[in-house]
Amino acid sequence: MKRYLFHIICVLAGLHLIVSCSATGCTDNQNSLPLAGFYAMGSDTKITPDSIAVEGIGAPDDSLLLSPGTRVSQLYLPFRSNRKSTSFCIQYREQQLNYPELYDTLTFDYDAIPFFASEECGAMYHYKVTRFTYTRHLIDSVAMTDSLITNVDRETIKIFFRTASEEI
Repeated sequence: MKRYLFHIICVLAGLHLIVSCSATGCTDNQNSLPLAGFYAMGSDTKITPDSIAVEGIGAPDDSLLLSPGTRVSQLYLPFRSNRKSTSFCIQYREQQLNYPELYDTLTFDYDAIPFFASEECGAMYHYKVTRFTYTRHLIDSVAMTDSLITNVDRETIKIFFRTASEEI
């Protein structure tokens, strides 16, 4: 009977160890990426432009974030942690708008704040936007819903475009 009881205790202890240890590791989003949404000027109506390209300015290698022909209403705009500022160029590739003098530029100034999430997830950066500027060729305005960019997946930047119709 003692031997039987000993086996039951060992099995229960083993099950407790298996259940209490997490083998999944880090399941949280490990990147702090600003999410920008595209809107029609003067409203909260989302638009899905199909003829724009978005690229990082001064980014190494290929900096194209959005190709013309891709229809999206939101786009991640990655900040560089080793800089205090990141800029993006929005190019309008529709035939009557495809002129470099009409391209818009968005620039974000920020402080990159190291953040230790956990032992499993490690460290990441949060970004505190201190200032942002933009040109106003086809962009009417830009708004930020929160100046702190964390790894929470939510839209923090709203870009309002001048549109002749519901979509550009």
